[in-house]
Amino acid sequence: MRDELSEGDAQIGTYGPILRHLLTNDEHSVFSDEIIARVRGMIADIARQLLDELTTAADQGGERAHDAVAQNALVASLTAHPSLLAHCHALALEWHLTERLQARLALDPVLSPLLQALIASTEALTATHAMALLAAQARFAQQQRRMQLPLIELPGDLLHATLVSLRAFGGEGAAQQELCAKAERAIRASYDEGRSRLGLASRLIAAMGGGATAALSVGHAGAAMFLTALALASGQDRDLAVLATCEGQFARLALSLRAAGLKPQAIEEQFMALYPDVTLPDNFDQLGADRAAALLARSTPYPGF
Repeated sequence: MRDELSEGDAQIGTYGPILRHLLTNDEHSVFSDEIIARVRGMIADIARQLLDELTTAADQGGERAHDAVAQNALVASLTAHPSLLAHCHALALEWHLTERLQARLALDPVLSPLLQALIASTEALTATHAMALLAAQARFAQQQRRMQLPLIELPGDLLHATLVSLRAFGGEGAAQQELCAKAERAIRASYDEGRSRLGLASRLIAAMGGGATAALSVGHAGAAMFLTALALASGQDRDLAVLATCEGQFARLALSLRAAGLKPQAIEEQFMALYPDVTLPDNFDQLGADRAAALLARSTPYPGF
């Protein structure tokens, strides 16, 4: 009882800050109802896919109705994984940013000017990868509207985490573990991280070499390529780069852009596109890229990053 009371006290201690945050932030909050619903939907979709694979492994391919209690238990197990939860949160925030750019700048959520230029490239491999990213981005738009996240779109370490949850869900019986192992083999056989949306974006930007600076213009590159380029150039995890574009994270955004090598004027242009009412601090132009990177390296974001 003492332990449970202690846990209850700790939980109550979080209520005030969360409630205060929700009351003092507008619809762009990182914890808006829409964002939370989208994260919950993606986690539930991952659980459904895992159960589908178990059903297929058991040679019950035509049956897709899963026990609600079992599905909720698997959802709870997945939700308890900080990095997976953080990734789903970042994807929901990315889509929110994509829609905001469409409303403010009339920027197409699928085909940005940069991606259009890469599709028209005379280099066949670049054009092919750009077309593949276009298709992947179109799927991402549909998946976000449906609050879905295919297993094949997860980064490799997070796919492994979901499979660990699947094994734990399967129990300790030999038959159930064999069933889980069969489902896992099928999932891994269909997985290729390089062909995922994030994998394609990273490959395409890396292939641009020095020209990748163009992807650091959010109005030219679009949210997906901008966020990938920002993460690669600043040495951050992409999910953390997504958070840098949220309200209340203006210092992280400015430092990330500076660490990525942008000059102060170019950074101001990105703020004009994202947050036109925000100005850079005095003497920001005296901050070097190395110093900005060092400040970011010493930051301590929430668990999951």
